[in-house]
Parts: sequence; structure tokens; C-alpha cells
Amino acid sequence: MKKKTTYMLTNEELASFFRQNALLFSSGIKPVEGMQILINDCKDENGKALLEQIRFYCKNGDHYNQALKQTGVFPDYVIHMIALGEESGTVDACMNALADFYEKEQSVSENLRGALTYPIIMIAMMLVIIIILISKVMPIFEQVFIELGTEMDGFAGSMLRMGKSLSNYSIIITIVLGVLIVLYLLANHTARGRKLTKKFLVDFPLTRDFYESVACQRFASALSIALSSGMETYGSLDMARMMVEHPRMEAKIDICIEELKKGANFSEGLVNAQIFNSLYSQMVSVGFTSGNPDIVLAKIAESYDNQSTKKIQNLLSILEPTLVIILSLIVGMILLSVILPLMGIMSSIG
Repeated sequence: MKKKTTYMLTNEELASFFRQNALLFSSGIKPVEGMQILINDCKDENGKALLEQIRFYCKNGDHYNQALKQTGVFPDYVIHMIALGEESGTVDACMNALADFYEKEQSVSENLRGALTYPIIMIAMMLVIIIILISKVMPIFEQVFIELGTEMDGFAGSMLRMGKSLSNYSIIITIVLGVLIVLYLLANHTARGRKLTKKFLVDFPLTRDFYESVACQRFASALSIALSSGMETYGSLDMARMMVEHPRMEAKIDICIEELKKGANFSEGLVNAQIFNSLYSQMVSVGFTSGNPDIVLAKIAESYDNQSTKKIQNLLSILEPTLVIILSLIVGMILLSVILPLMGIMSSIG
């Protein structure tokens, strides 16, 4: 048996994998031959090892979905969807739907990363400027005060003492910063780290609304994919529950399922569970009536995607000037706390 791969596939890699496989399946190429084609074109060693493993299982008689499952890399909902696609003969459509889903996930990740990069850089710059001011500039002013026969007190004195402490413990501070950088890298390059980071951002006040929109977009997109694959309603909701990866949305989906079991129609279930507003719920109801719920849900997912983008832009429009104002105020307070007493002393001497 081939050795299992242990690394995590990114959203971009998953989207690329499913898009390429969709092209191969739609061309009538069998999985064993298709994997060999991908292996020949693959330059990444980890990717090549994964493709060889899938080819190995397929060559030994496993169905394609079982070959993917045995790698231990793909989520359960992916395996289930592809199994349904193989049974119904629409595996290429399932692959394209999954590729679309992960492309949207990649877009959301890039938008969020771009939104967080600027504030992080600004905060880092603020800290560096403040540390330089209180540890390097303030001691120069202290010498001036000493030469004038007085000393710094009040806010300026507190800043000076803080600067001296920073200088005395510079090695410890450097180590702490190094540890924080390592933790940040781990949070972005390990599954557990990404999970903890996401858990924090889901509950963080500034990003909570954004993640609510993302959860709604994922739900609509996942439900559209599941229904278009021929899955029944309850199965589609269970599938969507696995794909949203948002605790509060998962709880709402559970409520929706309970509402349906009590006899409510799908639109009522969505409203009572507070998943969609009344307009979107009515659109879903019309979609079910017309026999095109997957198309309607795809449109709703697109609408939520646009809302998420706008929320990121709004967040940035608030954060950028706020951070600049905070930095200006802090630097101004530090300098004024020194300059004003110094001007007073110089005036009295004059």
C-alpha cells in the first residue's frame, strides 16, 4: 500500500485539482489514465505523491471516491458528493461545482488577508515608532532637562521610565516578539493554527459581520452544489452543515432541519432558523416551485459574496484613518509632554 500523504491542500490546490479532473472526466478519460496525465504535468513533489497514491488505489479496483477517501486529504463532504456524482453519472459536474466552491473560498481568504495586512503593518509601525520615541528620543530630552537643573515628571517621566525598562529588557522583548512571529507563522501554516485563528476572527467584533456573510454565502453555495448533484433536501442540509465551518450557522441549520421535520416548508424553515431574510427565503421557495432551487441558491451565494467584499472595504475605510489618527495622537502626546514643560522652563529663564 502506498504511504498516505500528511499535508493539507489549500483552497487554490483543491480548486485546481477538481477543475483538471472535471476536464478529464468530461473527456471520457478513466481515472487511472487521468491521474497519469496529471502526474506527468505535475512539478510539485507533494502533489505528485498524492496523484500517484490516487492512481494506485484506482488501479487496484477502488472507485474514484474511495481512492480519494483513502488518501486522508479530502473532506468527507467531497467524498460523498463525488460518490453521488459517480452513481448518477454527473461526476464532472460535481467536480466543476467543487472547483467553483473552492475558488470562491480562495477569493474570500485573499480578501480577508488583504484586509488584515494593512492594519497589522500599521500597528507594527505604531509600536516601532512609539518604542523608538520613549527609548531613544526621551533620554535625549532628559539630558536637556538635567542640564537646565530640573527633571522630567508626570506623563513624560512615566514614558521615560517605560523607555528605560524597554532598553533594560530588550533581549527579553526580542525573544517574545520572535515567539509571537513563530506563533503567527504556525497559525497560518498548520490546520490547528488556522482553526484557532478562524475561531478568534469569527467572534472578533470587527470581523464578526464579515464571517456571518461568508457563512451565509457558503451555505447557499453548498446547498446549491448538493441539490444540483441530485441529493435530497435533508442530505443537502447535512452536507451544507459540514461545509459552512461556522458554529452559529451550524446551529441555525440544525434548527432549519427540525423545522422541516415539524412540517414547515423550506422557505419557512430558513426564515424561522434566521439563515436568510424573508426576501432570499421567498426566492428559494420560488426556486423549489419552478424546479431550479440550485440556480436560485447560486445567485444568493453570489449576492452574499458581494456583500462580504463590501464589508471588507467598509472595514478598511474605517480602520485606515482610525489607525493614523491614533498614531498621530500618541506621538503628539509624547512630544507635547516634553516640549511644553521645556518651553515653560526656557520662558522662565528668558
